[in-house]
Amino acid sequence: MDNIIDQLSSSFTLLVSKLYLWVDRVVLSVPNFILVLVALFIGLKLMKYARRIVDRIAVKSFPGNVSVQNLVNNVGSVFLYIVLFIILLTILGLEGPITTVLASAGVAGLALGLALQDPLMNLFSGIIMSVKHVFGIGDFIESNGYVGVVQEVSLKSTVIRTLSGEEVNIPNKLVLQSPVKNFTTNGVRRVEFTCGVSYADNLEEVKKVAMAAVRSLAIDSVERPVEFIYTGFGESSIDFQIRFWTNPDTVWQFLDAKSMAIMKVKTAFDQHSITIPFPIRTLDFGIKGGLQLGESIGSNTIAKSSS
Repeated sequence: MDNIIDQLSSSFTLLVSKLYLWVDRVVLSVPNFILVLVALFIGLKLMKYARRIVDRIAVKSFPGNVSVQNLVNNVGSVFLYIVLFIILLTILGLEGPITTVLASAGVAGLALGLALQDPLMNLFSGIIMSVKHVFGIGDFIESNGYVGVVQEVSLKSTVIRTLSGEEVNIPNKLVLQSPVKNFTTNGVRRVEFTCGVSYADNLEEVKKVAMAAVRSLAIDSVERPVEFIYTGFGESSIDFQIRFWTNPDTVWQFLDAKSMAIMKVKTAFDQHSITIPFPIRTLDFGIKGGLQLGESIGSNTIAKSSS
């Protein structure tokens, strides 16, 4: 019985000493807790001003690009919260847990990066594209085999509306890794088409008539003149190509300029009796060539009558 009482007494004494030790630690930590609260209050106030500064920097650095501005604001806010959290833990004397948390975050970040490789690639590709400003909304581009007008450029994908009306979402990773043809950047485009005239026509006259027909549609500039080039001898015609520059606001204006040029050339050729020939085929009925159909029929008739 005495042994039991002694064990209970020793246990109670140990418990009381632990409680005293905890109370001493709490009392000693009261200044640190007060300092943490003060630092937390001041830190939150400073973070509001810091976020405003980050927002202004994002707006000035990426004007008109809301997606990148929001990304910069979010990254900046997370960074500020992490810094404040580390400062508070340091005031409490918890440097050890900070090291453990940072090491765990590094391992978790590596695993998360491997698991989300494609989404992260699209994200960073979108950031790079926004910074370089490869193209903007409303530009007419060609990328990854798709041709159309850019409807949206997000941090994940680029949305293109094709000429036939479909919307195509192309991952930013593919857009960044592939060549992009931007038809809007220069503000001017060259219209070109191929045609042919009869071998019997005067080629100098054909050139003058064709160039005069499209000159009203072209930009009047010494640097970008109307060009006419004969390209070769075709099966039924002498082929040529007309090229001239125009400054359309949309792709439809570009296509309309090409359509108008074809109509004007056809009308001018009709007025000057210039022939755009149909395909011509010559049938030769001689064994060695040079024998025409009438001669072939006549020789066969003579051969039959003689027999």
